[in-house]
Amino acid sequence: MRCSVLVVGAGPAGAELTRLLALAGVDVVLVERLPDLKRAAFSSAALPLEALDRFGLPKSVVAARWTGWDLLGPGDQHRRWDSATTQGVVLDFAALRRWLVAEAEAWGARVLLGQRALGWEQRGAAVHTTIQAIDGRRRCLVSDWLIDATGQQRALLGDPAPTMRPGAHELVSGVGLEWLVSVPQDCWQRWSDRLAFALGIDWVSQGYGWVFPMQAPRLKIGVCRLLDPSQRQPPLGLVLQRLLERLFEPQQRRQMAVLDRHGGLIRSTIHRREPHRRGRLIAIGDAVSTANLLGGEGIRHALTSSRVLAPLLLDALAQASTSQAGRRAAGSSPPRDPDGPLKAYPALLRRALGWRWSISGRLARRTWLDLRDRRADARLERLLTSLEQQRAEDLGALLFGYRFERYGARTLPYLLGWR
Repeated sequence: MRCSVLVVGAGPAGAELTRLLALAGVDVVLVERLPDLKRAAFSSAALPLEALDRFGLPKSVVAARWTGWDLLGPGDQHRRWDSATTQGVVLDFAALRRWLVAEAEAWGARVLLGQRALGWEQRGAAVHTTIQAIDGRRRCLVSDWLIDATGQQRALLGDPAPTMRPGAHELVSGVGLEWLVSVPQDCWQRWSDRLAFALGIDWVSQGYGWVFPMQAPRLKIGVCRLLDPSQRQPPLGLVLQRLLERLFEPQQRRQMAVLDRHGGLIRSTIHRREPHRRGRLIAIGDAVSTANLLGGEGIRHALTSSRVLAPLLLDALAQASTSQAGRRAAGSSPPRDPDGPLKAYPALLRRALGWRWSISGRLARRTWLDLRDRRADARLERLLTSLEQQRAEDLGALLFGYRFERYGARTLPYLLGWR
């Protein structure tokens, strides 16, 4: 089989890029190792409201809408921010993937589920990729470009190589566990209009917990933490069980039904300076550290990487076509470099994610890795206290927009460890 672009991985980044390329008339094939897109649907999937419009997502992928925030902890502290208007949504992650893939197929993309990419080789201007089906059969797909959208696995691009400069390409890892549960209606009502986070060592050491609303009467309940080889960290299953015991009464827990258990790993560099390409192989989404470590958020940024890459790839494909036509035309001017447009990809993606990215990564590493004793709890409490007078909208700008400069006098000392 031959195509212009082969995309490996049907997460938000890969499926969105496939959709955009198919919409532009490109011969594109999407390969996904899972036979069912409803499986491994791990993502807390909370988005600010503006992202829903910016990416043109339909109502069918929205599980719930939220208007406020609950921050529980440190200790028994409880802070609440409310708004009269909708601030954001929680997506049905499986529905999002199915919609993106269905849209891509509707525009002519070929989708191969249950297929794993084993390796690739560039031969001249063509990329030969070996894929294997669930039954073990292998075949080779030939494409002009190959896209690694396999997430933190970086199955094709590989992990960034170590450098002489400490921490330059260091991958910071986090692990998460989430349950989708059905609860009594009155219990669901308590959490139905807000994002709730549990912070502090009494809740989750070196991480945080959350409760997000889904379709009534369902909730997402999860915990995550950054991995620290220097510390003994308890199993996440035990941490999640303790979270449930603190948040829900015994009778509520007895009536709770676990509908799905899923977990995942996040690995990102702090400064996002790792290579984004190897020849005709280009990486998007979590494969180039677009998962933000501060809130474990990846969907918006994965979609952004696809939006940045798509026009560059279309330009490269068009230039390659012009180049071939030029070689056939006697006396034509020298063809342009078909790889030229892709050289701007890393810089354009950094610009799209914004200059606050590295700050949020540093804040994440400091906040979560250091959150292992009472002194860290006290620092976190001082930060949260300084934000109590802010509106729910302001908190969203901080947590989703990384607008740290709005609170510079309060957050910068915390970030730098001065208090």
